[in-house]
This record gives sequence, structure tokens and C-alpha cells, in this order.
Amino acid sequence: MLARAWSVAALLAATAFAVGARADDAAVERGKAVLQASGGCTCHTDVKGGGAPLAGGRPLKTPFGVFYSSNITPDRETGIGAWSDADFLRAMREGVAPDGSSYFPTFPYTSFTGMSDADLLDLKAYLFSLPPVRRQKTAPDALPPFSWRISAWAWQLLFFSPQRFAPDPAKSASWNRGAYLSTAVAHCGECHTPRNLAGALDRSRWMSGSEEGPEGQLAPNLTPDADTGLGHWTRTDLVWFLQTASKPDGDDSTGLMKEVIDEGYTHVPEADLEAISEYFESLAPVRNDALAEKYEAEQDAP
Repeated sequence: MLARAWSVAALLAATAFAVGARADDAAVERGKAVLQASGGCTCHTDVKGGGAPLAGGRPLKTPFGVFYSSNITPDRETGIGAWSDADFLRAMREGVAPDGSSYFPTFPYTSFTGMSDADLLDLKAYLFSLPPVRRQKTAPDALPPFSWRISAWAWQLLFFSPQRFAPDPAKSASWNRGAYLSTAVAHCGECHTPRNLAGALDRSRWMSGSEEGPEGQLAPNLTPDADTGLGHWTRTDLVWFLQTASKPDGDDSTGLMKEVIDEGYTHVPEADLEAISEYFESLAPVRNDALAEKYEAEQDAP
């Protein structure tokens, strides 16, 4: 009788383990999809410096100095391997490190704050499934006070309010999906929206392009303005671009945008890309002649 009880207990334990393993595997797969929808988190890979994937160290140029991305591999000492679920959620949605210090806004928690618990915890599961890489963080190459963590805390007090994405009941399910992906997960506004003198997003010119994108690159106008934005692009054009980096005029995207397409958006389901396109089509058109002229000059440069 006792032996039979032990056999039943062992069978139940094995079954629970198998179910748990399948659940973990499913979370990892979902988390990989979240990473790809974010653009692959390519800013955390120092491509030019030959760094390991997601191990950080990539220089991000800003008007306030150069800041370096962090190691988001599961190394326990130099990465995020010792983080709890609560640590991860707080960092991604509030811009606060496990030690209580504030992150510089080069880390786009200002967009990730809109992400759901489920997506973030799945993303964490995927990141923790990757090989840990030991790489110490690089201090900012910026003058005080911009290099001080206390200045990041003050910036958050003035310009940041954590909040989840709230669906618009007046819009379609696909529009809400596209809005969530664009504004929170893919954080498109972080590069494609102008910033004020303090480096905060100027939401009155939402998605109208930026002259000070990451790594000094121009970020085009994504609003449907007919002359300086995407007004002549069809939904098919935008979906194809996000899948291939090929523009309607036959030109190809380069730089960071090419990276985020290759590592991220090209793997995103077409229905999600169509939803993103639907969201962009709905934006108020904003004219940005200065940026358009600079972008064309950059494209024509030898």
C-alpha cells in the first residue's frame, strides 16, 4: 500500500514537473515574440564593438553626452540574472533599478511603462533563457549633472508618470493592438518624436520625426503628412517595409532601423504589422519640412 502511494506521488510530481516545464517553454516562446515586437532590443548589443548579443555597451549619443546600454543577459553580477519579477517590472515600467536608483531616459521605460504584466514577464522568461554574458557596465561619457543618477531622478519627477496602455473603446481591436505595439512595445515614439530642451518627448509633435535620433541618426516623420511624412504610403507599403526594410521608392533603410527590422519586426506576425500600420494611418498629420530636407540631404550624400 505504501509503495503504491509513493508511486502515485512520484507520478503526480513528474506530471506537475512536465506541465511546469511546458508552461515555462511557452512563456519563453511568447517572450521571444515580445522581444521581436520591440525591435529585438538591438540597442543592448554593441554591434560595432563586436559585443555579445544583449550584453550592453553600445554607445547612444544624445545632446547631453554619450550613454551606454546595459547588460540584459542573465549574468547574476553584471546583468539581470539576480532580478526578481518585481525588479524587472519596476525597471521596465518605472525606470527604477533594484537598488532604488533612477535610470537615465535613454532607457525607454517611458514607453515600456505601457506594457502589460503578461508581456513583460514573458519577456523576462525569454531573457533568462539566454546564455549569461559577463560584461561590466560603462559609465556615461557626459558632464555633471547629466551623468549623475540624481539628475535622472529629478527628470522623472518633472517629465515622467508611469501608466499602463489603456485601450480606446471607440476604436477597433486591431487599432488598439497597433497602438499598444507602436507606443509601448516597439517604442517608436522614442526615436521618431522630437524632444524638448530637457530631453522629454514633445507630444504635440508626436511621431513627426526627430533630428536627434539614437547614434546621431535622423528619424523620419511617421505621421500621414502628404509631403514630409508617410502620406503617400499605403498600408501594404508600410507592412512590406517592416518586413524587408525596403521603401516604396525601391530604396532600402540602413543603420539602426535596418537592425530593428532584421532582428525584430521581420519576425512579427503580419496581422500585427497591419495593426501598426492602421495606428499610424490614424495619427494627425504633422508637417516637418526641416527634418525632411535634412533627411533627403543625408540620403543624397555620397
